[in-house]
Amino acid sequence: MERLGIPRPPGVALGDRVVHGWNPDGYAALLGVSYRAAKKFSPAELASRLDRVLEAAQKLTERFDATQMEHVPSERKRTLRDLTFHVFRVGLSFADAVDRAALPEEWFEEHAPSELVTGADVARYGALVRARLTGWFQGAGGDEFARTVQTYYGPQAADDLLERTTWHAGQHLRQLYVLAERLGVTPPAPLPMEALAGLPLPEALW
Repeated sequence: MERLGIPRPPGVALGDRVVHGWNPDGYAALLGVSYRAAKKFSPAELASRLDRVLEAAQKLTERFDATQMEHVPSERKRTLRDLTFHVFRVGLSFADAVDRAALPEEWFEEHAPSELVTGADVARYGALVRARLTGWFQGAGGDEFARTVQTYYGPQAADDLLERTTWHAGQHLRQLYVLAERLGVTPPAPLPMEALAGLPLPEALW
């Protein structure tokens, strides 16, 4: 795969022909099979859903105290503090990636800054992220979503990256609701299922 120019999965090769990155249309064309993609949401719809996910994460995160933020679930060795920070970093990564035409994996390996101790601290960071994204989407032209971003898993169209960003944040929001129940924290509102409906979320929670 490296010889054919694929530095890491995913990718599909047939002889010397290759498709790199998550590209079902390209895979189908390469293999000569018919394929009908799932319904695609408009960038405006995805932006609205992403903000709804981040809003729910912000309001829930506010309810965790400093002790609860150090909880580490058995399913994934990551503190709740790092997980809540990660949700907002995922959202912010979309605008940063399109602006820079690149999405390095290192962004998703960042830990919460030391000054973010309580849930309220991380929630304030989340509010800043939401404000940044709101301004970005308001100023973005349609051509922004047709750009190609070189991600760590292959080249992606910006609109496809926005869909992935939305369900990625949504998947972690599902986890936060489960952890809140375990810790005896009552969410301010039910999980916003309408923001997740129709997105290609994994069946498994972790």
